[in-house]
Amino acid sequence: MLKGHQTWVFNQKPVIVSTGTVAGPTEGQGPLARDFDLLHGDLWLGQESFEKAERKMLEEACEKATSKAGIQKEDIQFFLSGDLVNQITPSSFAARTLAVPFLGLFGACSTSMESLALGSLIVSSGSARHVMCAAVSHNATVEKQFRYPTEYGGQKPPTAQWTVTGAGAALLSSQGQGPRTTSATIGRVIDMGISDPFNMGSAMAPAAVNTITAHFRDLDLDTDHYDLIATGDLGRVGHGIARDLLKKHGIKIPDDRFTDCGILIYSEDQPVIAGGSGCGCSAIVTYGHLINRMKKGELDRILVVATGALLSPLSYQQKDSIPCIAHAVAIEIDHGE
Repeated sequence: MLKGHQTWVFNQKPVIVSTGTVAGPTEGQGPLARDFDLLHGDLWLGQESFEKAERKMLEEACEKATSKAGIQKEDIQFFLSGDLVNQITPSSFAARTLAVPFLGLFGACSTSMESLALGSLIVSSGSARHVMCAAVSHNATVEKQFRYPTEYGGQKPPTAQWTVTGAGAALLSSQGQGPRTTSATIGRVIDMGISDPFNMGSAMAPAAVNTITAHFRDLDLDTDHYDLIATGDLGRVGHGIARDLLKKHGIKIPDDRFTDCGILIYSEDQPVIAGGSGCGCSAIVTYGHLINRMKKGELDRILVVATGALLSPLSYQQKDSIPCIAHAVAIEIDHGE
């Protein structure tokens, strides 16, 4: 199953039999709102804290995916999830509610594809029949932990991004109908010395380029193999940098086939600065918008490259730079089914 240095090819291609997506108020005003299963009108979701609201979103996304698949949660062998809150407590507490064997992950905003890659490996190897893969983020919890509480009203530079309030879950199965995961490239940690937490796109772009380059190299593919390549949350600044770096590496991806979830999720007139970010960004765009496009026949093969900045408040306070990573998963429709 290992091809090249860092890519898995799934011989038994797991099926994404269902997905669940939950989004917050800003996301509900964006162009992809109709692709999400559940929209909330405020950030609290009727909870006592933003952290509890984030947990509830994740639970709702998993419930949606489970109900759409027509199975019981007892049929799920493993739950893989992560988020950005200290010690991934929203995911851990959601796992307590789901009562499913749990593997907690932290890949920052790359967690959506990290969970999908690992879940695919588990299903493809025959170690499980059903695996739930998920990720979640909440604008207010991330702002409070990594930057400034929103009550401060702190001014942000043009390079800053808006953390997506959203939760996305995909139910992987060994049998069934739907898009299949065919391969995954696990990223290396790349650190170009950027230390500004308000410039995540620039920090993560080299990691995305490194993983995309490795994916095409390991699988010996041409750039026209995929109908669409979507990075996770580079935003407008990071996406532009990634496009330029790819060209320097000799990888020429047409602009109409190269996009970013952090750009797609919001309208240009929304006050989100450089675009979206957060674990939930690539999760709800992929499991909502992109999967829907595949089911409509608009896309047959996509590569989602979720990007993550592996910093913490502690590392920032110690004046460390920002190490970054990107994980890529190929998703394809099998017309022979």
